[in-house]
Amino acid sequence: QVQLVESGGGLVQAGGSLRLSCTASGLTVSSYTMGWFRQAPGKEREFVGGIYWIADGTFYADSVKGRFTISRDNAKNTVYLQMNSLKSEDTAVYYCAATGRRRMGGVPRLATEYDYWGQGTQVTVSS
Repeated sequence: QVQLVESGGGLVQAGGSLRLSCTASGLTVSSYTMGWFRQAPGKEREFVGGIYWIADGTFYADSVKGRFTISRDNAKNTVYLQMNSLKSEDTAVYYCAATGRRRMGGVPRLATEYDYWGQGTQVTVSS
């Protein structure tokens, strides 16, 4: 049984940083494309970024490019989302997801393309 468990969310002031973790069981993160999504109240779930299944290639939404960084620790079977220079508009529930779809030169950006999801962790940025 596949489980993705996010942690690290919380309340932070604008301009601050948080690091989210996504620890997997039942799958090996190095064999999947791992994505991060977020969903704010009243809005659709949106792509934040993803890490490619091979060579650790990373891809980001324009809204977070330069501020957020995704990395992977294969020994811990964990993916991270480092969030810096946080803004109030980053407030959302953040989800980790995994897909077996492999796309050269990029990662899937639609939530429907992901097979497994975590339960989400709340990030609140106060202005």
